[in-house]
Amino acid sequence: MDMQQAAEQADAMLDATLSAVVPEIHWAHHVTTAGSCNVNRRRTVTTIISEQRRGNFLGVVERFWRKSGYTITSVNRDREMPAIFARSPDGFQLALDVGYKGQVHFEVITPCVAKSDVAEPASEPNGPAYPLGQIPTPNVRSAFWSAEAPVPSSGPAAR
Repeated sequence: MDMQQAAEQADAMLDATLSAVVPEIHWAHHVTTAGSCNVNRRRTVTTIISEQRRGNFLGVVERFWRKSGYTITSVNRDREMPAIFARSPDGFQLALDVGYKGQVHFEVITPCVAKSDVAEPASEPNGPAYPLGQIPTPNVRSAFWSAEAPVPSSGPAAR
């Protein structure tokens, strides 16, 4: 496997993770970095995930990662800036972290592979494609994820 193939696999992991979030959220590609033998792919969520729904959101992602065969390696349960870290059986490292103003960031770091050029991600963002470095803080409202009430016991994230 070379760096481009690893980047494509990282993109597929991110695509699958974001598709597992129901109702859907808006996201944009964030900067890709390539080291001497690995690639970091990043995506930033522009949907407002309210503090009241944040735990449900993280739970959806954690359950999906476990179901996908990833091992959860660490969980930061900080109230304002929680994070989840995981590893795939083939050595890809995944991270979800909540940052400034509750903005959710996803990252996949590939294992060390053969050096090659790396193209930008091919998938289209679910929302506007912002120039790199100009992704706004969360600004898209979701009737579900932005709600300021806990998830009802029959809501999609409660399952």
